[in-house]
Order: sequence, then C-alpha cells, then structure tokens
Amino acid sequence: MLALSCGCSTTGGVQQPAAPELVTSEKALVVPPPGGPAVRGVIQKPYSNGVEQTVLLATTARVAGQNFFRVQFLGEPGSMATTSSASYSPISDSSISREVARAIPGVRLGRTNRLLQNGYGPFSYATGRSTAGDTCVFAWQQIRSRSTPLAIGRNFGMIQVRMRLCDTDASERQLLNVMYGYTLTGTLVGAIWNPHGVPRGADEDTISGRENIYPGPRGWLDSGRIGEPRDVTTNSVVVRPPARAVARPAVTAPQPVDYRPQAVPAVMVPMPDTSTLPSGTGAQQVPRAAASGSSTTIAIPLPGCTGGGNASSC
Repeated sequence: MLALSCGCSTTGGVQQPAAPELVTSEKALVVPPPGGPAVRGVIQKPYSNGVEQTVLLATTARVAGQNFFRVQFLGEPGSMATTSSASYSPISDSSISREVARAIPGVRLGRTNRLLQNGYGPFSYATGRSTAGDTCVFAWQQIRSRSTPLAIGRNFGMIQVRMRLCDTDASERQLLNVMYGYTLTGTLVGAIWNPHGVPRGADEDTISGRENIYPGPRGWLDSGRIGEPRDVTTNSVVVRPPARAVARPAVTAPQPVDYRPQAVPAVMVPMPDTSTLPSGTGAQQVPRAAASGSSTTIAIPLPGCTGGGNASSC
C-alpha cells in the first residue's frame, strides 16, 4: 500500500540531469584582458554548492588541445538546483601535475620557483615549448581568505582559476600577461562566503610619502593580440664615422665693468701762427688770456669787401 501510494503521488515528469551546457559569452564568469585572446564559447556545469565554467579561447598553436580559462566558484551547499557537489580540494604537487598532463599532453613543462602575484593574490605557472615550436603556459590560482584557528572569522567561499595557453608566435611573457590581466565577473552571495577576505589597507610607507610610487616595468605589458602575427618593420640605419674634434679657443670669463669716473686726458689745440700774416690785411689784434706769464695775440682776418673792391665800399 505504501509503494502504491508513493507511485500515485509522483507526477511522472521528465527531468534533465545536471550536465555541462553551452551558454553565451556574456555569462562568462572570467574574461581575458583587452587585446586577447578572443572568447569562442562558454561551457557551464552547475553543482549543488557552486558552478564551474570553461571559457574557450582562440587557439593558433599546432599542439593538440584548446586554450581555455577554467573557473570554479564554490560556496554554500544546496545553493544550486542539482544533487552533485564539488569538493574543496587544495592545490598540491600531484594534483597540478595531473591537470597539466591533461591540459597540454605531450609537452614537457617546467614550473617556476618565483613568487608571482596579480590583483587577486599569489599564483604560479609552468611553461615549455612543444616539438613544433609552440610556447605553452599553464597557470593556476586559488582565491580564498586566510585560515584562522577553528575556522572562526574566516570566509568560507573559494574560487579556483586555471589558464591554459599555447601559441605559435607569442612569447612566454605575452602569454603570462593574460594571467595578470584577467577579470572575474562573478561573485558569491553572502558576507561569510566572500573568498577575497578583508580588504587590505595601504602600506605605511605609501601613506607617509617616504617611498616613490612608479608605474612598474613595461616588460609585462607587451602590446599586440595573442595568437595574431605581428608586422615587423625594419628601418635602414646609416652609420657615419665619428667627427674629429675641433680645437676651439678658450672662452675667458667676462670682466666686470668699472663704472667709476675716469680721468680725461688733456687735448692741446695749436694756435694759428700770426707771423706769416701780411700787414695790410687789416687783422684785428685780439688779446689772449695770459698763460704761463706770457701774452699771445690771435689774428682774425676781416671779411672781404663786396662792393667792387675799393676802400669806400667796405
């Protein structure tokens, strides 16, 4: 009777199980930086405690496989209408090795031992070259707030990010630049599920002004789109022999101008000689001032007559 009553209470409707589905590019939870690579499609798989997306990217490499961004948002159990759940698996050497082997088969990659960090926190990557000459990068990042004793005061949400890029023409720095510039467009609902933690304050040296702030090196900001060939322009360079050094006269420093009054030298003006003047010219004898105990006369000739030359017309 119990089995019969349960059978009669069912609706008999058809239900599609939770499976990966293709969604539009506008619903992508992670997008690459401006300039590429381009988004070709988004595959989404729901879980009872979150969602996983694989954002397919443009690929121009000869190595097998598809470039992608894989992001996993894990939050409150039962938040999605499905029964399967994803586990909070931490990052380990063995798990990363398996992921690299599945993502880029047949290419030997070497891990970096440098500490790297983007806007979402620390991350790491492995890189290598295929036998066909393709450059490949596989990067991983786990975004989660720091753990505390007994998990008190810790946010429980977590975001897993994986990036796989292989390209024929791009360099390792160009591929890694995508990891520095990607953007997460999704979030987790609820304050206790915030995976980013409490925002950090500014550095004390930055606030006090004791340290200069620079834009940073431009090496990671190479221009150009990933997967597209670049046009290389070569300019001719004319090499000229070095010019010989020409000896120039030494330049002396200007002397200061002396504005004090200077002594003016005396100018001697010679007087006309009166001994050669004729006696009949009618010159007037003008006395001259005595100088040095002697007297001298100056002969000034009278103007000539203009009336015909006789004495009566003068």
